[in-house]
Amino acid sequence: MPINLADHESGGKYAGDYAADMAALQDRLARIQAAHIMHGCQTVILFEGWDAAGKGGIIQRLCAEWDPRWFEVWPIGAPTEEEKARHFLYRFWKRLPGKRDIGVFDRSWYGRVAVERVEGFASERDWQRGYDEINEFEAQLTESGTNILKLFVHVTQEEQDRRLAARLDDPWKRWKTGADDYRNRARRADYLKAYADMFDRTDTRWAPWTVIDGNGKKAARIAALTHIADTLERRVPMVPLPRDAHVEALAQEAFGYQPAGEGEADVDSKGAD
Repeated sequence: MPINLADHESGGKYAGDYAADMAALQDRLARIQAAHIMHGCQTVILFEGWDAAGKGGIIQRLCAEWDPRWFEVWPIGAPTEEEKARHFLYRFWKRLPGKRDIGVFDRSWYGRVAVERVEGFASERDWQRGYDEINEFEAQLTESGTNILKLFVHVTQEEQDRRLAARLDDPWKRWKTGADDYRNRARRADYLKAYADMFDRTDTRWAPWTVIDGNGKKAARIAALTHIADTLERRVPMVPLPRDAHVEALAQEAFGYQPAGEGEADVDSKGAD
């Protein structure tokens, strides 16, 4: 079905026990990352959405219990002069995850058909061509075994304004807002049209979009992390590797290791490196 951002604006408060449910989700995501590492998977998780929609807060909680050696967060800003001289996907190819890794993109290659389109940083010919180039790029990634999850975090104009005001009022968050936020805000109608075209032309079978209602921060965080966990559990083999017989023999020789039952060993697994 076509994606309509107006269908994702309820902004209801989270009805459950947020702290407990978030902790359970993060523990689940830690287990998923362990399986992701063990089975040599590779995954891209990208976030798009409005300024002050809550992307950063979602990413912070997504990665909270992950081993930092096996993921990277890429905050995407304006391209450098070197990057401008190359194909627009060049700077993203360089940042793609390898085996066992997860790449989290805070904004992405969709800038070509969104901000670059709206702000005139790309010609119409270039951004029109961008849809097919993006679809082919993502198809190549999925065909080579990379999981792609695409989330768009949506907020209404009223909620965005409230959050921009709150940032200005907080001396420790003022750095998070600047003139660009207000230039973009003034062209919301243009961005809505660009996003509608983006969903229509890049919501593919191999890399579909998921819209997160960001008007309630806690509900949005739970919804985003739940979607990511559900999707990865379908794509990552959630089966631990058997003990390595050679390593087991070394442990027996070193300190008299005796195998524990799988359930018994699992009880304290979160606290062990």
